[in-house]
Amino acid sequence: MDQGQYEALKDQWAEIEDRDGVRLSWNTFPSTRMEASRLVVPVGACLTPLKPLSNQLLQYDPVVCRAPCKAVLNPFCNVDVRAKIWICPFCLQRNALPRHYADISAENVPPEMHSMNTTVEYRLPRPAPAPPIFVYVVDTCQEEDSLQALKETLVMSLSLLPANALVGLVTFGTNVAVHEIGYTECSKSYVFRGSKDYPAKQVQEMLGLAAPGLRPNMPPQQGRPPPPMGPAARFLLPVQQAEFQITNALEQMQKDPWPVANDRRALRSTGVALSVAVGLLETSFQNAGARIMLFAGGPATEGPGMVVGPELREPIRSHHDIDRDNVKYFKKAAKFYDTLSKRTAHNGHVIDIFAGCLDQVGLLEMKSLANSTGGHMILTDSFTSSQFKQSFIRVFEKDENDNLLMGFNASLEVVTTKELKVTGLIGHAVSLNKKSSAVGETECGIGNTSAWKMCGIDPTASYGVYFEIANQGGPVPVQQGTQRGMMQFLTYYQHSSGQYHLRVTTVARNLSGPAGDPALAQSFDQEAAAVLMARIAVFKAEVDDGPDVLRWVDRMLIRLCSRFADYRKDDPTSFRLDKNFTLYPQFMFHLRRSQFLQVFNNSPDETAFYRHVLNHEYVGDSLIMIQPTLDSYSLDQEGSVPVLLDSASIQPNTILLLDTFFQILIFHGETMAEWRKAGYQDQAGYENFKAVLDAPKEDARELVQDRFPLPRFIICDAGGSQARFLLSKLNPSTTHATGGYGGVSQTAQTIFTDDVSLQTFMDHLMKLAVSGSS
Repeated sequence: MDQGQYEALKDQWAEIEDRDGVRLSWNTFPSTRMEASRLVVPVGACLTPLKPLSNQLLQYDPVVCRAPCKAVLNPFCNVDVRAKIWICPFCLQRNALPRHYADISAENVPPEMHSMNTTVEYRLPRPAPAPPIFVYVVDTCQEEDSLQALKETLVMSLSLLPANALVGLVTFGTNVAVHEIGYTECSKSYVFRGSKDYPAKQVQEMLGLAAPGLRPNMPPQQGRPPPPMGPAARFLLPVQQAEFQITNALEQMQKDPWPVANDRRALRSTGVALSVAVGLLETSFQNAGARIMLFAGGPATEGPGMVVGPELREPIRSHHDIDRDNVKYFKKAAKFYDTLSKRTAHNGHVIDIFAGCLDQVGLLEMKSLANSTGGHMILTDSFTSSQFKQSFIRVFEKDENDNLLMGFNASLEVVTTKELKVTGLIGHAVSLNKKSSAVGETECGIGNTSAWKMCGIDPTASYGVYFEIANQGGPVPVQQGTQRGMMQFLTYYQHSSGQYHLRVTTVARNLSGPAGDPALAQSFDQEAAAVLMARIAVFKAEVDDGPDVLRWVDRMLIRLCSRFADYRKDDPTSFRLDKNFTLYPQFMFHLRRSQFLQVFNNSPDETAFYRHVLNHEYVGDSLIMIQPTLDSYSLDQEGSVPVLLDSASIQPNTILLLDTFFQILIFHGETMAEWRKAGYQDQAGYENFKAVLDAPKEDARELVQDRFPLPRFIICDAGGSQARFLLSKLNPSTTHATGGYGGVSQTAQTIFTDDVSLQTFMDHLMKLAVSGSS
């Protein structure tokens, strides 16, 4: 395949991604299981269900196939216009068309059957049981300035919420207080002991919630959603009615009064605070859209879920401690938060974690809270930082109709034709344990089901869905025309306008012809494949040892190359890869060195945060995390030039802009840094130099525009301590071992590392691939 053909294919895939929010690892499906296993990379889809749509909302119920299939009418259905029936391409059942489709004809088809509308969204007549709910769970064991900054941000956020949204407040330190905002005479709160594990029933009795409010599973009345009744209304009030009381409650928040000795940590009962917040919503608002937002200024040191003891001489656990199983509270805390996250996901609620602390807060133990419920995880040094404030504001972004972009209480179901079976999903969701004919025998990620619950979902939330091929082999029945394999994704969610929506995406791809069909190799999307494989590697890294995962990544890469490269056996110099495979080994090289698989130099909290974000973002952003982009600016050229992510790109007379998704870094080469320190940019006649200094800052500003969470912004010089962030990402082609001192590359930066360079990695790869041993 030449460059032109590859570019055309890439454009075609980009167009499909724009329309459907789907990227596939293989755009032709293998016909037999044998053939699928030889592909090495599984058939997978990276799906972004809430990607903004260009076509309008359909204001009626979808036409659905009979149970158990339940697939929705789509452009690939056959319609018998005379008999007014449609044939479902998934189960081949014949269904009568509803009466209002009577005048359907070849020229006049409903929007959901139009060939370009492979993705449509229905606005269902079913109203949500309650307006969106936000419960702020705030840590008061903080320095005054940090608490003050957090209070201001929370008060400001009230103006970003829909007017009918319900807001509640739980504060915690040594004890936990649930504020009864509805009580206007004076400030009143219910206090729980931070050291005690309260069962759900007890929490509800103590708050007086035992009387059933909205009984779960009661059908909502027609028309408007019923007002939130029941006892919980004392703790959760609509912003428009109670802005004054809520603002007051937030502003009167005090630093935890419990005295803290110099050699001790503050007593912080995060576990109890979260379990009380979950219990508060559980009774009256099961399956209503709700977010519990935790603002943690330090680790839990008290009660259930504690991650470190109160004595400062006891350090918080590191990766090293976890590897050696030298962790006192880890297993117990992780189990406590896992149980809580399952309960929350079952209720349909979301938990977001905002950490504002220089040290760790226990994200590793708490990660399932956000990962199982589709919540956000934001890691910053302090609540006073603009990184926290701006990331928090972005959570509440709105569309042109002033509705929040977040969806609540979502579920995703997959329907497939008989050729394909679902093996699992990797992303922020929990299994709905739905057994259907679409469920495969093997398991990849969250498997053994064809439906998952996401609770929280937003326009960039993406899910890796993996498939296997059902056909065992043997003679494939030859049908007229090309056979197609199909999958349909049904995303059902509560829109923030108060109605339920259903997004339907139908994907059809040809099945490969006889063995050795070149269409299969040409249909490989290396970018989507790299991201889908990275998700599997990270999923494995959560349970297996680091070295085992790296060996798995290497083995899969060698097998893929020996299957798809052109070479003469045992002759590495003859090794050639097609255009749509050439970048894949590079992605794997950078994935092996990335912070997702290498935990050295990162705290367990940072590792949990990085993996959380990788499992949330769509293909484009995930690729930047795996292989960052690097641009160079110099006096000899206009604007920026993309350069290799390589130590040879560091030159004294250039400025580099590195985007790793989590950090945006501007690096001044030696000469550039000296000139800047000498103040040349402020002198007449050096306008050129000033422009080169400013250009990367402008470009960085654009990159940050819609990034979530907000990246850290770093400006550094050659030889400075911050330059380590750049050096750790570069391919070490010039190290202390390559003899680059007086030799070839005098201007390039020497990197002190024992990591192999990309060139050495490729040499080994070629050698192993052509020898046919994997």
